Amino acid sequence: MNGLRLSKTPFRGGRRRWFSWIMRNVARILLFPFFCLKTSGKENLPRKSAFVLLPKHQRWEDIPLLGLGSPRPLYYLAKNELFKNPLSNWFFRGLGGIPLNRERPLESREFLRAMIEILKRGEGFVVFPEGTYYRGRVGAARVGVIRLILSHLDLPFIPVGINYLRKGWRVVVTINFGKPVYADSRASASEFLDLVMADIAKLSGLRTINGCT
Repeated sequence: MNGLRLSKTPFRGGRRRWFSWIMRNVARILLFPFFCLKTSGKENLPRKSAFVLLPKHQRWEDIPLLGLGSPRPLYYLAKNELFKNPLSNWFFRGLGGIPLNRERPLESREFLRAMIEILKRGEGFVVFPEGTYYRGRVGAARVGVIRLILSHLDLPFIPVGINYLRKGWRVVVTINFGKPVYADSRASASEFLDLVMADIAKLSGLRTINGCT
């Protein structure tokens, strides 16, 4: 994805505040019987300026639980398969979802440009650096999207650990927001992401890390 020229076609769609507010409360009601949510490190998230959350990806519930645990509304990158159905496309875009085809990044130029524009507006954005689920271990990070952000913006990246622990009939979910990390201009995107992934592993209570791809 290095050197990718972003499309100048305006992005159509985006998070609808009223819809996000409704779904946030619906998610809280639906998830409460099954999950007990705890958070730490909320003070590490900027109150008004842009930031990128880099969470450990364990399961699909990560997305709504992050939304409930964050003090600010979020946008997020999600696999493009979730947007192929017209109804799911409307639903996920209304929540702030931006589709990404990791196998064919050129097809995602419009959406990657939208991500950069959203960050320039001072919003919070979620990027799962592993790109898919890895339970019980830290998978290889995918550096393409991070490299793209670094080439356009200087902003804080927040490593996030998400821990699931079953206690009886409920699962205790602990979301640990780490301290902001800024890129060093002397380091490559891969080197920077290696450091962030090490923080993610610590916040997640995991040890292994496989490097970047």
